[in-house]
Amino acid sequence: MTEAREQFGSRLGFILAAAGSAVGIGNLVGFPVNAAKNGGGAFLLLYAVFVFMICVPVMVAELSVGRHTSKDPLGAYRSLGGGSKGWLLAGWLSVITPFFIGVFYAVITVWILGYLVQAAIGNLDQLADASRFSDFIQSPAVFGYLVVVGIIVFLIIAGGVKNGIERAAKIMMPTLFVFLILLVIFVLTLDNAFAGVAFYVVPDFDKLDAAVVSNALAQAFFSLSLGMGIMITYGSYMDSSSNLPGSARTVAIVDTGVAFAAGLLILPAVFSFNPDVNPDELSTSSVGLIFTFLPKIFLALQDGIGYFGASLVATVFFLLTFFAAITSLVSIIEVPTASLKDERNISRRKAISVIAGMTAVCTALAAMSFGMVDPLTEFVSYAGGPKSLFDVIYDMFYDTILPLNGLLICLFVIYRWKRANFDAELERGNPDYKGTFLERYVNFSLGTFIPVILLLVFINTVALKYFGKAFVG
Repeated sequence: MTEAREQFGSRLGFILAAAGSAVGIGNLVGFPVNAAKNGGGAFLLLYAVFVFMICVPVMVAELSVGRHTSKDPLGAYRSLGGGSKGWLLAGWLSVITPFFIGVFYAVITVWILGYLVQAAIGNLDQLADASRFSDFIQSPAVFGYLVVVGIIVFLIIAGGVKNGIERAAKIMMPTLFVFLILLVIFVLTLDNAFAGVAFYVVPDFDKLDAAVVSNALAQAFFSLSLGMGIMITYGSYMDSSSNLPGSARTVAIVDTGVAFAAGLLILPAVFSFNPDVNPDELSTSSVGLIFTFLPKIFLALQDGIGYFGASLVATVFFLLTFFAAITSLVSIIEVPTASLKDERNISRRKAISVIAGMTAVCTALAAMSFGMVDPLTEFVSYAGGPKSLFDVIYDMFYDTILPLNGLLICLFVIYRWKRANFDAELERGNPDYKGTFLERYVNFSLGTFIPVILLLVFINTVALKYFGKAFVG
């Protein structure tokens, strides 16, 4: 007898779980600096347009496929693909991609946990040292932190959808929101903080060019966990009364709101630390900002609030970043776990045990590619330089295949599953959807310009990442 499909216990549970997936490290750190470097308010406006005009329709498509089939991405493509090997390949891509994204994301989560612990025990001055990060990522300590992260993710996913993923999201996400608001309020009281706010929100349309437009779209698409099979999987846990377009909009609003609030934290802190800072010199790398730049800012706060106060602020920041990383990592690892569970008809605990073990091995190898093991550090060479195993995983699965997966889901929903079936699914739980402008827009956009844009992003990424020359821009 087939086991009944697990479901979220409430709409709020889904919203918080999906928002937890969407709100990640890039929202909290990468997004604010991208905005500051690329036109401030102009970038914010462009990002918001892309989120609601492009990303929400793609999210709706993924959720609808998941809920209609009540299956994992591989099973969903098989069920609606009519036995086509091409669509089955798309299903496999939607499972393999999050597995490898989970590997590199786990590495960064391990680093965050390490910095959280060190800040909490009073070693902020050591974290602010320029050489600390390089020493830390090459130390055996990372494997101890990897075990802790693995146990946390295992326990959450093994608990199931309602008692594991949803319950963790209901604890971590509100805590993240509260900590973020408190930190924003505190930072805005610092000297020169509002210079950072002005730089962040005042639009500079002269900085908008093809590269910035492409960057804003990529940030929006990746931020909302699209192309990873996550929303297909989470959609399969939603009941028939759920309003899919409304839920997608809410997740987008929460994700965008957190990203915007993070800018009110990071940029004012940067300007308070150094009133003469040139934001163009800031790294857009979330890793560089979190582990090398921000600890210096936190340590500088000791002049006003003492070393203990500065350490407390740093601890709270790393804690909310850790929560954001864990909720994202859980959603990523849930995809291959659900697929293995469904395809092999095994228990959730056995499936997560297998996936967690495979992820741990791959994560350990990726973590060793930062100087511990030379063959992993110089794994391959392309685009004019050597690449580590970590670089290859990031370039191939996060940068390259995500837009391809987004393109495939658009084509699948409109041209394989067909618009009539897609619309009928969206009308479940939302009977007023039929005949609305939103219905017409979602159908038109998914069938025309969104696939074209995602195809161009995919081609441009391949040209840039592997041949060192942009195809567009």
